[in-house]
This record gives sequence, C-alpha cells and structure tokens, in this order.
Amino acid sequence: MSIRLAAALASLALAACAQQAPALPTAPLPAGPAIAITATPVPLNPADPSQQIIRDGVLVVFADGEPGDPATPPQMEFRYAGGLALSSADTARFHGLSDMAVRNGVDLTAISDEGDLLKARLMLDKTGRLVGLEGARISALPGLDGKPLQGKLESDSEGMALLASGDMLISFEQRHRIWLYPADGSPPREAPAPDASFPANGGMEALGPAPDLGPDVYLAGGETSGQTWTCRLSAGCTAGPVIAKPPEFGLVAVTRLPQGRTAWLLRAWDPVRGNRVILTVQDAQGAEVGRLDLARPLTIDNFEAVAAVPAKDGAVRFYLLSDDNFQSSQRTLLLAFDWTPARS
Repeated sequence: MSIRLAAALASLALAACAQQAPALPTAPLPAGPAIAITATPVPLNPADPSQQIIRDGVLVVFADGEPGDPATPPQMEFRYAGGLALSSADTARFHGLSDMAVRNGVDLTAISDEGDLLKARLMLDKTGRLVGLEGARISALPGLDGKPLQGKLESDSEGMALLASGDMLISFEQRHRIWLYPADGSPPREAPAPDASFPANGGMEALGPAPDLGPDVYLAGGETSGQTWTCRLSAGCTAGPVIAKPPEFGLVAVTRLPQGRTAWLLRAWDPVRGNRVILTVQDAQGAEVGRLDLARPLTIDNFEAVAAVPAKDGAVRFYLLSDDNFQSSQRTLLLAFDWTPARS
C-alpha cells in the first residue's frame, strides 16, 4: 500500500510540474537581427486629439487641410504629422534609443545607449503622415577589436553622425570619445573629438554631420555646457558657439538644415513639471528662426534625438525620438512635425 501511495504522489508531482511549464509558441519566432515593431498611434495632445498645430508654443486647433493664420509667420508654426509609441515583443534590446538619422525620406538609422544599432523604414500614409515602421533590424555595435561592446562604460552610445559616404560617427559617454564606423562594415577606429572634459553622464550627446561645410565635417555639442565644436576627420575640432539655454536644460541632439541653418534639441526633466523639450532652429548667425516647445499636457517623454528631412518646396519634416531608459514608466515615442521656414 505504501508503494502505491508513493507512486501516486510522484505522479501528482510530475503533473504539477507539467502544468507549470511555459506554453510553446503558437507560431515561429524570428531569429537573428530582424524584429517586428508594434507602432501605436499617439495624438499630439491626449486631452484633445483635434489639436494639430503648435504656434509660438501655443496649441492651435485646425482641421486637416485648413490654412494657418496669415498673420502668423509660417516659421513659427509646427504642424503635427503623426506620432507613434514603439515597442517590440521580439527582443529586450529595443529600448534606450538615443540618436537617429533619416535618409531618403524613410530610411531610419538609430543607436541605443546600450550599444545597439537599429535600422528600419518609416511608413507614411498617402498624405505623408507617419503611421509605422517596417523592415526593422537590430544588431550590436562592435568595438575596436570587432567584438560587440560590453559594459556601460564602453557601450553608452549617445550621438550619431551619418556621413554622405555612408561612414557613421558615434559619440560615447562614460568613457568619452568619438568612433568612426566605416560603411564597409570593418571595425571602428578613433575619430577626432573635442579636447575637453565632460561629466560622466553629460558628454557629447549632440553629434551630427555638416555636409554643407565639407564631406568629413561634423558638429558636436556638450550636454551640460552647451559648448559646440566643428570637427573634421582630416583636421580635428575647433570650438564654436555656446548654445544659449536655461540652466536646467541639456543639449542632446543636432541636425543640419539647408541654407546654413541648424536645429538643436534641448531637454529638461524634474519631478514636478516632468519632461520638457525645446527644438530651436537657428540661422548661420545663431539667430533663432523657428522654435518648437513640448511639455505637458502634450505627448511628451525623454526626447534625445532629432532628424530632419528637407522637402523640395523648402519645408522641413522633423522627427523626434525618445529614450525610454529601459524603464516601464517611459515610452519610446517617434513624433513627426512639419515646419516651413521663412523665404530668404
């Protein structure tokens, strides 16, 4: 009797273990760098989804296609062109996106502050509004030895400059430096960087190409100081202007525009007001010619990246991308805004 009881108890224990085993996938899961990205539309203002324009920092209600106020200069208007909350169930690495570039109007390249490289295509509807991402692939950035970067001190990639040659420059925090990643996929090498000291978590977050100044020219900016530099692969870095900003804001991204204009992205956060963002567009003399302010109650998060897509008619499409810091309380947001500069 005791033998039969022991056998029965053993069978029950095995059944309990079987019930606790995780269920097998119902469909094949992707292997390798390809991932599917879920893109959930987000309004400009969750409290009033009809709001589509920010003018001089003030929200304006316009139906699609309704013209702006002719008394307001067009460079003071930013029209919302769609926004997405992004996520992926295929990988735990789709987080922490810290800078990006957009080529050919739709080809997105982004980096994360954990040393990952993301490539995807933007999906636009018939009216040009942002509606999704497709063809996404994610991979690890290699170090000088060709092996994937390891540890936060080595892999904290924050700024990116995609040169016309296809070569890519990446700036790192913690151990501050700029590396050049050749377009042919060979291992990276050191690139000229400013001769300056930076806080551990406040380095060269702003990095972007300046093709109008030369094929090997790029701009760098210090997050805390707002100090900028113009650098050349062939000649090193020279100090440029200090970007005027409120002391609580950090300089986190830069993109060059036609006619010598430059767009700088500034970011601030505190527990009372939350995230705040300023996109300031400046002319060649440093005068502000356009400005976008984002704060509550608008859709807002930790925006650290900006990319620009100029149109043939002179308008510019700006994309802003947020870094969720691998935190469930934050989101990866990609927002699009259209801006028309004043005619020169």
